[in-house]
Amino acid sequence: MRLSIIIPCYNMELYLQECVDSLLLQNLDSSEYEVIIVNDESKDGTLQIAQDYETKYPQIKVVDKKNGGVGAARNSGYDLATGKYVYFLDPDDYVAQNTLPKLLDVCSGNDLDILTFVSKSVVSKPYPYSNNIDSLDINNEIEIKDGITYIADKKHKNEIWWYLIKRDFIKNTGIRFIEGKWMEDAILTSELFCQAKRIAHTTLDVHRYRILPTSAMRNKSPEHYNKVIYDNANAAHVFAKLIATIPSNHPNAAACIKRLKTRQQSFVFFLMVRLMKSDISVSEIPAMLSDFEKIDAYPLKKFIGEDYHGIGYSCLVFVFNRKPLINPFIKMFRSFYTLTQ
Repeated sequence: MRLSIIIPCYNMELYLQECVDSLLLQNLDSSEYEVIIVNDESKDGTLQIAQDYETKYPQIKVVDKKNGGVGAARNSGYDLATGKYVYFLDPDDYVAQNTLPKLLDVCSGNDLDILTFVSKSVVSKPYPYSNNIDSLDINNEIEIKDGITYIADKKHKNEIWWYLIKRDFIKNTGIRFIEGKWMEDAILTSELFCQAKRIAHTTLDVHRYRILPTSAMRNKSPEHYNKVIYDNANAAHVFAKLIATIPSNHPNAAACIKRLKTRQQSFVFFLMVRLMKSDISVSEIPAMLSDFEKIDAYPLKKFIGEDYHGIGYSCLVFVFNRKPLINPFIKMFRSFYTLTQ
């Protein structure tokens, strides 16, 4: 089997059909791929929709499990996967027609551990076709690198849905999604990239990322909002351990570490931005910053640069890097924010 596609689902009845239908329009024989839909104890009609597809299509399998979060759902699907390559796709997203066979041909033909590709953000208008599938010669454009060099050369996305992974490669690394925390794919992505020996990027237009105001990362409930803040803090600490594993004798070690430090400090930066709108007491901030100082994730000296720049970022970093300014700034912001809501 060439490909296992894993889709974790929680209350996705409005979008799952478009997602799965896009996978059925890939010009792949049913024996070449499998779609593993993991229902994470949805409260709507998601499970029934998934089971209807399972009844009609032999390549579609449904796992119904107790709610454990997206990381646990992805791990459950991965444990059942049998394809040579694995693709983790979110149920509110979809892929352009006939793009997956091209990706698989490049992966197999070049024995890649990872192949990254292009994603397009969409709101409501459908974009079912790739804009360059007929004009792009993928094999002539790709450049195979090891993962450390890839990170050094290219700003990479945190998300899991913009690349395929060789299943034997991820299995041999022992890397899995962190369960029960957000930022789980940001952590896994960088961990995998750092261990990849053969990784490449194609400019093929493949993935559609649906922007939803109700998405998990846009959830403004205090409980969820605060959990994301603490999980960003956890990600910063995990990255400290990851950075320590980069071999110093690698020719691109310094550039890779620089980029990983920027990503690590981005977790701290966006944590601070979320703190501005949260109900977490400002009295907790000094202890947080002290912990970040121990792992060189604060002050934010490595955040502004090639990957993050602009007046907005610079102004906030100026405040965040000056401890006496943080508490009064956040208190003032919260007062203003409350008045405008």
